[in-house]
Amino acid sequence: MERNRLMQRSAAFAALALASSIAIAQNVAVINNKPIPKAREDAWVKELTKQGQADSPELRKQVKDRLIQNEILLQEAQRRGVAERADVKFMLDVQRQNTLIQALLRDEVEKAPVTDAQIKAAYEQQKTKVGGKEYRARHILVEKEDEAKTITEQLKKGAKFEELAKGSKDTGSAKNGGDLDWAAPDSYVKPFSDALTKLTKGQVTDAPVQTQFGWHVIRLDDVRDTQFPPLEQVTPQIREGLQQQRAQAFVEGLRKNAKIQ
Repeated sequence: MERNRLMQRSAAFAALALASSIAIAQNVAVINNKPIPKAREDAWVKELTKQGQADSPELRKQVKDRLIQNEILLQEAQRRGVAERADVKFMLDVQRQNTLIQALLRDEVEKAPVTDAQIKAAYEQQKTKVGGKEYRARHILVEKEDEAKTITEQLKKGAKFEELAKGSKDTGSAKNGGDLDWAAPDSYVKPFSDALTKLTKGQVTDAPVQTQFGWHVIRLDDVRDTQFPPLEQVTPQIREGLQQQRAQAFVEGLRKNAKIQ
């Protein structure tokens, strides 16, 4: 009889231990009797691996620590009734809306993924838009036309452009002798661009050029074929840009068909 009781107790303990081990396997941790499901850890790890992180014991430990910390803080927030505050309810609603909207846009974009052919076409289109030449120019920017004319005369008499550029209103280029680095003509406002593209290498504008910024004296230092980064280098940026365009078109289509009163 006693032996049977001992065997029954042993079986009960074994069953309890098994149930406990199953519960532990299903949960990351239990905080104040509230379990954190392992599925939540797996979901976080999956999201982080999408962002380029590798699934590893170190990553899972970080996720577990964050989940434990979050649960402790959430329990304290609930104890204090934070979720019942009007400002918190508003922010929770905003976050819910944003999450749903982002998920919708992501689904729409993923319905028809951007292809390599579309990326290449966009790359070639951008190259055509930018044009075939880049210009390296220097300029001196002043407030009045008379000041610009005086600078032009000084240059004709042998003054160094780089020295006179130190007094330019454009402080960013002034410290570099007026150097604007390499740029396509359409990087500049039209009056500046028009004057620049008419110059030959080493030539200075005969007359000051007026823009909304003031009066410019411009020198063309060099011209070269436009330098484009390799397609493979800019593929991620182009893909993202095309996805954004597609999402924007989707939004505009929905807005166009919506009844807005």
